[in-house]
Order: sequence, then C-alpha cells, then structure tokens
Amino acid sequence: MEDQIILVDKPAGISSFGVVAKIRRELRDEFGRKIKVGHTGTLDPFATGLLILLSGKMTKKSNEFLKLDKIYEAEIKLGFTSSTGDPEGELKEVNLSLVPSPSEVQAVLNTFIGKITQTPPRFSAIKINGERAYKLARKGADFEMPSREVEIYKIEIMDYSYPFLKIRCHVSSGTYIRTLAEDIGNSLQTGAYLTALRRTKIGNYRIEDAKKVVL
Repeated sequence: MEDQIILVDKPAGISSFGVVAKIRRELRDEFGRKIKVGHTGTLDPFATGLLILLSGKMTKKSNEFLKLDKIYEAEIKLGFTSSTGDPEGELKEVNLSLVPSPSEVQAVLNTFIGKITQTPPRFSAIKINGERAYKLARKGADFEMPSREVEIYKIEIMDYSYPFLKIRCHVSSGTYIRTLAEDIGNSLQTGAYLTALRRTKIGNYRIEDAKKVVL
C-alpha cells in the first residue's frame, strides 16, 4: 500500500528524521519507485516511543495528526539543571540538600494541571526567523523563545525515589516535557532535567501497535 499510517516505536539514539529516512528507503510502490514519507511530530534523539509517519497521499493530512494530544512517561532528575533540559546538555548542581517529600512533589505537580503558559526550550526544532532554534542556540545567538499556552490534562507519579521522579502525563499538542520537567524543578527549588522520555500514545494511536525500528 502506498497511502499508509505507519506507527513506529522509535529507539533512542536516532532522530525522527533518521527514522523517516529509514522507512523511506524501505517503501516502494508496485513499480519499485520510492514513496513519499513524512512525520507528524518529532521526538528528540534521546527519547523513545511512538512516531506516526504518513506515506503517499496520507502526507497531506499531517496537520490533523499534529493537533492530537499525547501521553508520555518521563524520568526527571532533581538537584541539577541541564543547559538543554535533557541528558545531552551541560549539567549544573543546584540543590542536593533539599529532598522534597512525596506529598510535596504531588502538590507541585497538581499546580501544573490545566492550561499553563510554557516557554519552549532554546534547543528545540521551533523556527525563529526561518532557522531552527537549536541551530541558533549552538551558534550562541541571542534570541527569545515565544511563549505558548498548552494544557496538561493529567500528571501521575509512577515512581519517586530521590533524586529520580518518574511521571506519566497526558498533555495537549505543543507541550514540551523538557520544559515541564524544568518548571517542576523550579517549583520544588531543586532544579531538574529530563533523563528519559517515552511517548506511549498520540490521540487514539498506541505504542503497543507500533513496529520496532532496528538501527
């Protein structure tokens, strides 16, 4: 089939564009010609989980998929910050003496439920004057990231053993979990950054139905 919705379980260590390129190499029409393939929203290279790719004429519907809400499982490390908000950045110790209790963590998480304003990370794929923000950040350029309103429908603690906090969150399209992790750390006064991220659901599409990608 040329026109498909392709569910992929992205492994760590490859970009979303790398996954698209790999699937594009594998797909051919009945005459052996390459088929157009596009993504409907990226994951950072360190992150894993559900990517929805579209092929053929389905690529015209990418905007419909971009608007779907998402569910993530995220591991956050308290006590430090990262220049990129994830394991790939420069780490800085903030406050290792302050150890929030589970009830304190839950109380802070509750404050993020609902519509909130986020400022996306500088190391992101958002375009600023036609150029990707992460490219500008790597050049050391001085620029401001535009804030946006997003919605957090639900956050639940999966596990908490200081300094690691694992949460499951159901969020609207456009929500940055790296930013959410940093904001949680700021509220706890401990600092925080994202150590692992897995997307398990996009709209009604589930990770259980996705195909594995072998690097």
